[in-house]
Amino acid sequence: MTAQILHTSDANPLLDVSGLPKFESFHVEHIAPAVETVISENLAAIDALVADDADPTWETFVVPLERLHNRFERVWGPIGHLDGVKNSDLWHEAYTGCLDMVSDYSTQIGQNKGLFDKFRQLAHSEEYTHYSLAQKKVIEDALRDFKLSGIDLPAEQQGEYKRISQRLSQLSSAFGNNVLKGTQAWSKLVTDESELAGLPDASMGLLAQLAEQKDQKGWLVTLDIPSYLAVMTYADNRDLREEVYQAFATRASDQADNTEFDNSPLMPEILQLRHQKAQLLGFESSAELSLATKMAGSTQAVFQFLNDLAEQSKPQAEKELAALKAFAQKALGLQDFLPWDVAYASEKYKQATLNLSKEALKPYFPVTKVIEGLFAVTERLFGVRVREKSGVPVWHDEVRYFELVDEADELKAGFYLDLYAREHKRGGAWMDSAISRWQDPKNGLQVPVAYLVCNFTPPVGDTPACLTHDEVTTLFHEFGHGLHHMLTEMEHFDVSGINGVPWDAVELPSQFMENFCWEREGIDLMTAHVDTGETLPDEWLARLRESRGFQSAMMMVRQLEFSLFDFGLHAAEPVEDSRAILAHLDKVREQVAVVKPPAYHRFPHSFAHIFAGGYAAGYYSYKWAEVLSADAFSLFEETGILNPDTGARFKNTILAAGGSVNPMALFKQFRGREPKIDALLRHTGIKAA
Repeated sequence: MTAQILHTSDANPLLDVSGLPKFESFHVEHIAPAVETVISENLAAIDALVADDADPTWETFVVPLERLHNRFERVWGPIGHLDGVKNSDLWHEAYTGCLDMVSDYSTQIGQNKGLFDKFRQLAHSEEYTHYSLAQKKVIEDALRDFKLSGIDLPAEQQGEYKRISQRLSQLSSAFGNNVLKGTQAWSKLVTDESELAGLPDASMGLLAQLAEQKDQKGWLVTLDIPSYLAVMTYADNRDLREEVYQAFATRASDQADNTEFDNSPLMPEILQLRHQKAQLLGFESSAELSLATKMAGSTQAVFQFLNDLAEQSKPQAEKELAALKAFAQKALGLQDFLPWDVAYASEKYKQATLNLSKEALKPYFPVTKVIEGLFAVTERLFGVRVREKSGVPVWHDEVRYFELVDEADELKAGFYLDLYAREHKRGGAWMDSAISRWQDPKNGLQVPVAYLVCNFTPPVGDTPACLTHDEVTTLFHEFGHGLHHMLTEMEHFDVSGINGVPWDAVELPSQFMENFCWEREGIDLMTAHVDTGETLPDEWLARLRESRGFQSAMMMVRQLEFSLFDFGLHAAEPVEDSRAILAHLDKVREQVAVVKPPAYHRFPHSFAHIFAGGYAAGYYSYKWAEVLSADAFSLFEETGILNPDTGARFKNTILAAGGSVNPMALFKQFRGREPKIDALLRHTGIKAA
């Protein structure tokens, strides 16, 4: 007997998982019924699977289970996606209203003794010996995840695990929503143009456009990243920089002008519940629990890695800051150098020492040319072509849809591209799975589809949108995640693409792709001056490459501050209140930071990566994977930046294998040796202490 999926509410467009999501048909009233239906039908199908007395096989047990996982992703995924890219109070209320159901569903599966027993039967069966490495990895991961879901806990503690999981789901969603709402709650209308002296024309146009959208006259400064960075980097008005800095630094906190969205009470509760969950499962801390599914072997290994990098970087960071302060005092008259002067003075210092400014470079990077270059790099390295497809349902008229096809014109994958910042869209940049690659025995191969989301400054009037070089690297970074998802060759759902990949290896392909933004071979493909069509001249490229090491140690210790704060917070006993969280951060800053913020600063309150995202006790992954990505790219430096043979090797090892093989084994297969830190230090211009 095999499980059958019942399709009862086919009129609900969220339940239609044939083809791409029907975004134009989704409405708030569809959310709860769709989630209720897919969960109830999936649980009924799982009950049938467990009740089957026959010995499980891959075809009769794992494949039907994969079908259920796939269907749940296809129904629930678009709901969460739209909460991020087209947030409204009604949609968010309906979304959060389903979180308990979804958390309960996950817990029920994770604590289903019948499923666990079936997987154990498979692992000890004669058939198992004939399975592929990918199939064995699916079973190994499933057994591990059952144990991490409390399968061995007594009934009372399983109930506690379920309660904790549900509460954490609600708290994480509330934290993220508070950051979004807190960001939107502050704005400043400027009516005197002289107050914005120093801002480039493109930034002025953006602020005017923001005001116009609110039916206001003047220039509207908001805390969305394009607006915030424009003021902090270019505004000559120091009082304005301080005002915007303080508003941004106190978002979603007790120090904000509007404390309605204060995350202070949420953070300690999240940390306490994570600690309780870890101890229920037999771990000393939530950091230790986090590492159960990561590459790093122990909390000690993570601390040693971060502290070693800090030791290598901090002496140079202190010298960089001293040089910046000296410049700010002499050239800008800033005798009392303060945190809201850092970005502004750094940009002036870069212009003075490298004769390079972000704004001077922007005309060389019109969005259309950057995308063209991104696709050209992808095509040359990985043997695929990118083509746009029209007529695909999207959630906003700015969103575009593309397909990847191979040399035989066979469809390999698809992706949505949502580039620009707008109201009701979560800040930042990310890739997420819309559809995972999976071989359905009944309906054939399901090609993967990715969401690629950024928050760049949109075009203003008839002026084409141009990107800063930082934004170019962000686009390449997210597309690297997309390639990991789209170029997988895995056909088993749980190890397809980034599924099953340890979190501290997920950043390898994304950070790897950034490297092409610094090389002549890549730059020639992605630059064409918006007026002249000229590619970036050699002199400018030389300055750009030199800028890669500009204040790189200051940036390194900033990232290490975030990583040590996160990991230390989750490795210690849980804190009692938000003040203890701030005290912990102060200790980390004493160790690694060179720029000390004012007492009112509330960075943790908007640190969504760890309180609302997947990076809890895992923010170190960025640096961990950066070592791997820099070392991987060094092979291209040796064999040719756009060498298709090396590209094919990267695709066929790192990308194709998805989560089916230990990433360290994949790295050694690609590079021929253990990773070394040398390439990372060289690329960032940090001289080993």
